[in-house]
Amino acid sequence: MEDFTYNEFAYFHENLAEWDLDVEVPPVRRFFVAVDGLRQVSGLAWGEGAAELVLVHGGAQNAHTFDTVALALGRPLLALDLPGHGHSDPGPHGSSSARTHATDLERALEQLLDRPVPLVGMSLGGLTSLFIAHERPDLVSELVLVDITPGVNADKARHITDFVNGPATFADFDELLARTIEHNPTRSVSSLRRGILHNALRRDDGTWVWRHQQHPAPAEAAPPQGDLWRVLEEITVPVTLIRATWASSVVDDQDEARFLQARPGARVIRVEAGHSVQGDNPLALAALLADRGRGVH
Repeated sequence: MEDFTYNEFAYFHENLAEWDLDVEVPPVRRFFVAVDGLRQVSGLAWGEGAAELVLVHGGAQNAHTFDTVALALGRPLLALDLPGHGHSDPGPHGSSSARTHATDLERALEQLLDRPVPLVGMSLGGLTSLFIAHERPDLVSELVLVDITPGVNADKARHITDFVNGPATFADFDELLARTIEHNPTRSVSSLRRGILHNALRRDDGTWVWRHQQHPAPAEAAPPQGDLWRVLEEITVPVTLIRATWASSVVDDQDEARFLQARPGARVIRVEAGHSVQGDNPLALAALLADRGRGVH
């Protein structure tokens, strides 16, 4: 029987080999910070010294989705687990409330940062980061949105949510892996296996459940998010959109045009990747982030 004992720091050699990276693995540690009573937000602190970037993953993901990006960058940074994802405690309004997530992450970043830094948010993490940049520019020097705009709706993201909202449990690891391979045909099996080990739990009866699905349904409805285009327009820090070009992207030409209308002069950078840019083309994303926070854009 396969041993599923989990050591979250035991797989970096696989990331290096898959992307032919010849770099040393920096110090990486798991941290927890209190954000509301006993509730905690968790994440990974990469490198030594003050963080120079903050990375926020998408819905149904976790901080380890950025492992290859962090290894390629070789800079001190933070990769956060959204509430209800990874090792973070669930928020009061479920795992998909960007508005509520932003409040928790703001409280966490107050404790983790000593100056404003670039905030990089992918998908749900991007919508969460929109609120953070709008409300707390003292924490954010620049906002980078990865394959997300306020124009993304349920129809555009249906191929993503259909996978995320699939079975609540899986009989065994092989069943979970097979479903994941079907949804991610361009990825290597080894990378998908590693991703599952970071993002799912084996229960005592041998069944598996995604980490984001292990929490009970919220007791109260999430607050309305309001007009996110207006939020984007009012942000006072520079904003960049990184748009995926493969079919699984959730951003279309109309979204891009509306983004540029809201942010005249902003940059839109297209990357050969699917919606999860950090998984499909992590080295390209790392190259785009390499000088951010260093006074060079």
